Amino acid sequence: MIAAVRKRLTYSNVIGTIALFIALGGVAVAAGLPRNSVGPKQLKRGAVTAAKIRKQAVTSAKLAPKSVIKGKLAENSVGPGNIGNGAVTTAKLAASAVIASTIKNGVITTNKLDNEAVTTPKLGSEAVSTAKLGKGSVTLAKLGDEVAPLLGTLKPGQTLRGVFDVGGEKVSRGAVSYQFPLLAAPAVTVLKKGETSANCSGLGGGQTPQATAGNLCIYTTEDAGSPTLTAENNTRLGFGLEIKGAAEVSAYGQWAVTAP
Repeated sequence: MIAAVRKRLTYSNVIGTIALFIALGGVAVAAGLPRNSVGPKQLKRGAVTAAKIRKQAVTSAKLAPKSVIKGKLAENSVGPGNIGNGAVTTAKLAASAVIASTIKNGVITTNKLDNEAVTTPKLGSEAVSTAKLGKGSVTLAKLGDEVAPLLGTLKPGQTLRGVFDVGGEKVSRGAVSYQFPLLAAPAVTVLKKGETSANCSGLGGGQTPQATAGNLCIYTTEDAGSPTLTAENNTRLGFGLEIKGAAEVSAYGQWAVTAP
């Protein structure tokens, strides 16, 4: 029987039989690998391809710190929901990144503006309207020289001042008109040279005659001929003066009126 078998043995039969045993043995080895027996050292370089990775197999815990860099992000992959609170700081904003169209209406409030941040060139045409001006914000110092004199009544507590000069033979008259009319005629006090009163405290250093609210104070600073000086036709628009004496008389001085 052995002789018969030997007669049938050929080179191809032997090689084929050996190959069959090796193949069956490899399958058995692969099928019999214990769990976790294949590690990084057993994997060829490049053996783990994208097709070999199961969906959702790579989680956050599998990523090394700073492993996701700019070049690894797809376009539009980072949305508002992926940005942490306070993550976008000033240093993270590119130059000219914040433009008018990206600013929400009403987000820039007064406390967001630096001092002197809004200059004249920053104001649009007709940007400052009457409703935008605070009460009392437009003062005389804010008006240009080309602005004409303002018309209206003198405000309570405001004072007008001026000078007078009258004189002539025995009786002479003069008149003074206020630059701004008062709401009502004031009370009048005519003072001789050097005099003061409760409502007329003096000339304030010589160039600033004083008057309390609702009063007109007429201060004589120089006179001649021992005149008698009186105020006539006192109205909210101005006052008249009459000077009398035995011969030629004259008087001049300053006045102040304060609106009640």
